[in-house]
Amino acid sequence: MTMDDKNSGALVFFGATGDLAFKQIFPALQALVTRHGLNIPIIGVAKAGWNLDQLKARARDSIAQHGGVNEAEFGKLAGLLRYVDGDYRDPDTYSRLRAELGEAKRPLHYLAIPPSMFGPVAEGLAKSGCATDARVVVEKPFGRNLESAVELQAILHGVFPEPGIFRIDHFLGKEPVQNLLYLRFANLFLEPIWNRVYVSSVQITMAENFGVQGRGGFYEEAGAIRDVVQNHLFQVLASLTMDPPTGEEHDAIRHEKARILRAVRPLSDADIVRGQFKGYRNEAGVAPNSRVETYAAVKLFIDTWRWAGVPFYIRAGKCMPVTATEVVVNFKRPPRDTFGESAPGLVNRLRLRLSPEVVIALGMRVKLPGERMEGEHVELIAMHQTGGDMSPYERLLGDALRGDQSLFASEDAIEAQWKIVEPVLGDVTPIHEYEQNSWGPTEAGLLMGDPGGWLNPAPTGVPAGTAT
Repeated sequence: MTMDDKNSGALVFFGATGDLAFKQIFPALQALVTRHGLNIPIIGVAKAGWNLDQLKARARDSIAQHGGVNEAEFGKLAGLLRYVDGDYRDPDTYSRLRAELGEAKRPLHYLAIPPSMFGPVAEGLAKSGCATDARVVVEKPFGRNLESAVELQAILHGVFPEPGIFRIDHFLGKEPVQNLLYLRFANLFLEPIWNRVYVSSVQITMAENFGVQGRGGFYEEAGAIRDVVQNHLFQVLASLTMDPPTGEEHDAIRHEKARILRAVRPLSDADIVRGQFKGYRNEAGVAPNSRVETYAAVKLFIDTWRWAGVPFYIRAGKCMPVTATEVVVNFKRPPRDTFGESAPGLVNRLRLRLSPEVVIALGMRVKLPGERMEGEHVELIAMHQTGGDMSPYERLLGDALRGDQSLFASEDAIEAQWKIVEPVLGDVTPIHEYEQNSWGPTEAGLLMGDPGGWLNPAPTGVPAGTAT
């Protein structure tokens, strides 16, 4: 990574001994060193009673489990590592950090720690001089509701200017999510039909074929709405519906996303179905009478001229039949059934599969062989395998070190997202139990206005899911 006047001269990551560092940060740092020439001090901070050799051993174990260790390249990373062991509330911790930073300009502080510690760490950085001309990266969840999100904004703004705050959502760093924006704005053919005149509805599904995987305590605090709907899937929604960004500055895309999210109508009780898979209450850390949702389906409307009246259906759930994230844009039927075919589901659609593989598929009607003017639904498919893609954390950490905020959530967007879900947070609607390995509670079908119902992702991107 070549240095210029905008790049950070050091990377500090709080929570260096934690799970996130092991699973994501160390592999991303190795990639940045290997593929991008990162050559700046990397300072881990934690209260674990460790020393630098133990941190290096932890880094080696992490990289060994996430791609394997190349001794020469790991040696470069290990040579950049530094370590400060201390309590986040102890001023001495920050004095020692200040000494490790030396003459580094624009240090990037990554807070891979619980949000409850943002305040003490920001204060410690400010009092020690470590926050001078610095940047900060904070992990989601950014608050638990609108009020707590605003409070966190105020804490960070008390130390860092908005251009120096990077709110990381790894979903935004994924190649398929970037492809959504590229597909829309690098091609002209979609724009004339990308509006309420031609689009009848949009579905966004994020299905996972596993449960909470031992993280019951975390899920009791989060639930599906806070975990993936309010952030990941709303960002997909914004990418699908935003207007083209104007200008090339970093904030152009973020401004358009925030603008469209502010136009989304807040949810009401009638717009949501919550579910919980059978057996969830038996998970470790889960209350025996838990009312936390492991499945959520919502119906949204966007009050703009482009999208007025078009329903957007979003669902996310655990213990589904497959693991896949998919977008389906249904277009309106021709104004007249020329051939007398009026069965539900006879529509054109654009299907965008975001994971685990990348698929772009255009659904249309073609004539069946024979004398009768009858047709069938087929898809024209372009498919891109995801192997070898840059990892989200590699991309996002590299951008943050360069000061590029394009792929990070803005303050306005986060507050708009919380305003959408605020009316339905908590146990304010019924919780419906559903069988594992199913598509969730049957009540979710009642949200749908589409005759064909939900389009369920198939186990692979080809063929298309079956309408139910």
